[in-house]
Amino acid sequence: MPPLHEPHRPALRDKSFLLMLALVTLAFGWILLPFYGAVLWGTATAIVFKPLHRELLRRFRQRATLAALATVLLILLLVMLPLAVVSVSLTQEAAALFAMIKSGEFSLTLYLQQIYAVLPSWVLQILDRLGVADPALLQQRLAGTLSQVGQAAAGKALGIGQDTFDLVVGFFVMLYLLFFLLRDGDRLSILMRNALPMPEAYKTQLGEKFRAVIRATVKGNIAVAALQGALGGVAFWVLDVHAPVLWAVVMAFLSLLPAVGAGLIWLPLALYLLATGDIGAGLGLIAYGVLVIGLVDNLLRPLLVGKDIKMPDYLVLISTLGGMAVFGINGFVIGPLIAAMFIAVWDIVASERPVASDSNKGEQSPQD
Repeated sequence: MPPLHEPHRPALRDKSFLLMLALVTLAFGWILLPFYGAVLWGTATAIVFKPLHRELLRRFRQRATLAALATVLLILLLVMLPLAVVSVSLTQEAAALFAMIKSGEFSLTLYLQQIYAVLPSWVLQILDRLGVADPALLQQRLAGTLSQVGQAAAGKALGIGQDTFDLVVGFFVMLYLLFFLLRDGDRLSILMRNALPMPEAYKTQLGEKFRAVIRATVKGNIAVAALQGALGGVAFWVLDVHAPVLWAVVMAFLSLLPAVGAGLIWLPLALYLLATGDIGAGLGLIAYGVLVIGLVDNLLRPLLVGKDIKMPDYLVLISTLGGMAVFGINGFVIGPLIAAMFIAVWDIVASERPVASDSNKGEQSPQD
């Protein structure tokens, strides 16, 4: 007579259970895919603002729901609202600049001719070899690019409403998730940690690396980029540069890229001022860019990022660019995160190899 009950086997040794585990995990990831950006930013924001939540939790006498709600409201007031104001100004200035270029009121040819007139001959030869020595040709290429952008924007005009709806839905999903991650994040972290089938030391090392990269990327890089962009915007406003908010945002965006930095914006402007005879403004902008904007990066970034994440600048640059090429704007977080976890996993492998080799030698020595 067959046994009434099948003997119990550990779940992780049951192939059918492992197959089911893989399938339901992939299916869960599939249904979350449309909101992966909301999940990413909700998780990252929860990690960055966890110290604020803990302080509010202490002040509210361990009322978790009230502390999480207060944290979300503060994030909306201090972060989201200023971003919305800057976004509106950015849209207005970008539209105005586009109209000026299209109408010919803004002539890139004139500006380039003024700069080329003071360049040494050997620089002009290099530009000629690169095919960028003709200002009129550059103006024509820029106009063609803008025309293509305009046509693409017109072609997608019917989808603007749907894109806006998706953005709004994703934003509220992010806030909703942020609230629960702040309130229940510690418990969820323990559950996920216990579920991972790997040694405790590996969980600790990988978990610390994950949190360090998120804090470094979001808290450090974004804060430094925002401050550099704001400082650049002030300089552009003082110098009466057209669309200062637009150029400030572009500078902040470029500041996210290590080894590239905000100098790609303020340095050409300073060179243009020098080329057009405004020596005082040009030298002043160079001094301001080096001593103020550059000093922010050199002093504030190590303070905010800390020493938890150690990756070469070239690896951070490549992983950031590659991440943004694959995942869009979310890639500047995902790219360095994947690179850091890649290094952490291979560090574990490398640290285990000598131990394994020594043990093998020890096992072989009695036979010798």
